[in-house]
Amino acid sequence: MSIAEDPSQLVTIFTDGACSGNPGPGGWAAILRFRGAEREMSGGAAQTTNNRMELTAAIEALSALKRPCHVVLYSDSRYLIDAIEKGWAKSWRARGWIKPDKKPALNADLWERLLSLLEIHEVRFVWVKGHNEHPENERCDQMAVAESKKF
Repeated sequence: MSIAEDPSQLVTIFTDGACSGNPGPGGWAAILRFRGAEREMSGGAAQTTNNRMELTAAIEALSALKRPCHVVLYSDSRYLIDAIEKGWAKSWRARGWIKPDKKPALNADLWERLLSLLEIHEVRFVWVKGHNEHPENERCDQMAVAESKKF
């Protein structure tokens, strides 16, 4: 039985990022669930952007996994999900972090880290509408905003 076929091996992750000012003080948060256990993680930066915090939430959550896992990651960030699901991030990397319009791809450092983690873990991304009473998304938003206020 493969890891994808065994629900006992599934890790569910919810992430969110927040920023006041964009750029400005920001926070990220994640909830990880595995076999009935739950872990909350969060952090922030004094000067950042919302997109950097969205990416950081996914990176930190996936980095916390101790071995290769089958993951379903929920996010309200189209930037994160579309860049992975539509292959943009891989094509940016293949062109030396240059977009088709010849402009530099933003957040190349974080995309590089995320793409490396996606080579370790089997991740399915699921978009959720933000601020729409999705309990885990709302909790992540609360934690991310609280982190941003520390700066």
